[in-house]
Amino acid sequence: MKTHGSDETPFSYLVKVGHISANPVDVHVEADKRELAGLAELWDVLSVEKLEADLKISRWKRDGVRVKGNVKAKIVQACVVTLDPVESDIDEDFEHIFVPEDSKLARAPSSDAGEMVLDPDGPDLPETFTGDTIDAGAVVTEFAALAIDPYPRKPGVEFEGHIEDTGENDRKPSPFAVLKDWKKD
Repeated sequence: MKTHGSDETPFSYLVKVGHISANPVDVHVEADKRELAGLAELWDVLSVEKLEADLKISRWKRDGVRVKGNVKAKIVQACVVTLDPVESDIDEDFEHIFVPEDSKLARAPSSDAGEMVLDPDGPDLPETFTGDTIDAGAVVTEFAALAIDPYPRKPGVEFEGHIEDTGENDRKPSPFAVLKDWKKD
């Protein structure tokens, strides 16, 4: 059921779709040192100290797969103010559904007029897969990446010395201002 190594992501956990039953299978995955270094490079952070996830993998409807779980990570980023290292903890619950590429369940519902109907608060559309495997590690990586703070800041650090422009000098100069000194003699 498990195979390491993928060209797309440094952290991979391949799951054979044919081995999945309706009863959820509990899986714990954890990145090793090489994978952590690859994730740090992929996410453009100083380091990734830990990445682990507890997953429940089960059959969804007839031929789909549901990956549900919780991802935990510890990363070190550069502070946007001081560039000092800042540790961040990630703890995210997620759910992701995969269906074969030829499944009708992968299509977005449309109205009678042929328009796509998307509910921004509703569930995401299932992701399609080809062949007989899905990469649950890539799902874990994606949800961890979405939880990374894009502007990490050390506690208590503020931007200083920044002066906000009041807009007083934004007036356009008069086109005749250059002529005022022209005919002084």
